[in-house]
Amino acid sequence: MAYIERAITEVLKNRVRSSKCVLLTGARQVGKSTLIRHEFPEFNRVNFDDRLARLQAREEPRLFFLNHPCPLFIDEVQKENTVLEEIKMIVDESDQRGQFLLSGSQKLELMKGMSESLAGRVAITELLGLSLREMHGVRFNRHFIPTDAYIQAREQEIRPYKDLWQTIHKGSYPELYDVERDWQEYYSSYVSTYLERDVNEFISSDGITFTKFLTAVAARTGEILNYANIAGDTGVSESTVRNWISILERTGIVYLLQPYSPSALNRAVKMPKIYFRDTGLACYLTRWLTADALKCSAVAGSMFETFVVSEILKSYVNEGKDYKFNIFYYRGRDQKRTSENEIDLIIEEDGVLYPVEIKMSGNPKADMAAANTVLDKIPNKTRGTGIILCLIDRKTYLRENLIALPIEYL
Repeated sequence: MAYIERAITEVLKNRVRSSKCVLLTGARQVGKSTLIRHEFPEFNRVNFDDRLARLQAREEPRLFFLNHPCPLFIDEVQKENTVLEEIKMIVDESDQRGQFLLSGSQKLELMKGMSESLAGRVAITELLGLSLREMHGVRFNRHFIPTDAYIQAREQEIRPYKDLWQTIHKGSYPELYDVERDWQEYYSSYVSTYLERDVNEFISSDGITFTKFLTAVAARTGEILNYANIAGDTGVSESTVRNWISILERTGIVYLLQPYSPSALNRAVKMPKIYFRDTGLACYLTRWLTADALKCSAVAGSMFETFVVSEILKSYVNEGKDYKFNIFYYRGRDQKRTSENEIDLIIEEDGVLYPVEIKMSGNPKADMAAANTVLDKIPNKTRGTGIILCLIDRKTYLRENLIALPIEYL
C-alpha cells in the first residue's frame, strides 16, 4: 500500500514539537491514523475502538498509562473522554513537549472535552480528505486567496488536473487511492461503519431512516439549508433533522457555509448553505454510479461547486489556517433588482473581500460576476479582485478586476 504524503505534515510536526498535547480531528477514514503512524513511528499507540483499552483507561487510568507510556498516540479518544483528566495531570507535571498525540472523528465532543480538561494545553489540528495538490504531488502549500501574489506563486507549480470528473466521482478518501478498491463496496462499507461507530449512540431511529436522511442531504449539497424540506423527504420531524444535521457536521460529513450578512446588506439570506465534505460519498448516496453519468447529469453543477469549496477549505487546513471566519457566501436582493444577487464565495482577509464564482463552464463571461458590486456597500471593507473558478484552460482577464482561473490554480 503506497503512502501519499500529506500536506499538513510539517504543520503537525511543528505543533508536536511545541506543544505537550496535540489533537488531530477529522472524519473517519481521512487518514489520521495512517499519517501519525508514518510520521511519528516513535509514539506508542492505542486505539479506543478497543473496548478493553477503554475499560482500563476508565477504571484504572494510572495502570493504563504504565502500560502505554509517553510519547503516546491515542486513536478515537472521544470514545473515552474521562482519560483527558489523567492526561491533564501528566502534562502539568512535566515541561516535556510532544507527550501526547490524540485523534478522533467526533469534533464537537472532542472540543467539549478539551475545553473542560485540557484548555490551554492542547494544539488542535484538522485533517480533511486528500486534496488535488496531494493527489498530483504539488508541493505548493498556501491557502487559496485570489491576490496577485498568490496567483504568481501558484503559477510556479501548475500541473494539469487530468480526469477531474473521475476524481470528483471517486472522492477524497485515501484508501481509494492506496489500493484497488471497488467504489461501491468501499462506500457501502463506509456508510455501515459510520452508522455503527459514529452515530449509533446519537440517533433514536433505525439505520434505514438515517440513511434515507443522509441521501436527502446529499441530494441538496450546495444548496441553502432547508430543514423542513429535508424533514418532508425523510419522514421525521424538523427538530430531528436539525439534530441529525448537527451530527453530520460534528462527525465531518458536511460543512455549513455561513452567509455574509452585515447590516449594510439588510436583505441578505440568513441561512447557511450545506456541502458534503466528500463528493464521492455524496455521489454514492445519490446513486450516481459512474463519472460520465455524473458529468452529464442535472446535479453536475452543484457537485462541481461542492468539490471546489472542499478544495478551498483543504488549502486552509493544510497550511494550518482557520477558515471559519474567512469564507462565506452571499445571496440577497437590493432595492433596484427584483431577482436575487448571489456570490458563491466571499473570502475575507485583512479587510478585503474577494468574490469568487464557481462555474462548470469552459467559456466564462464577465456577467457571471455581476453581483460582485454589492460588496462595495460594506463600510470599512474593500472589494478585491473577483475570480471565476471554472474549466477554462488558461488564466484570462475578463475585466481589470475580474479573472477567470482554471481549477489548476486551487
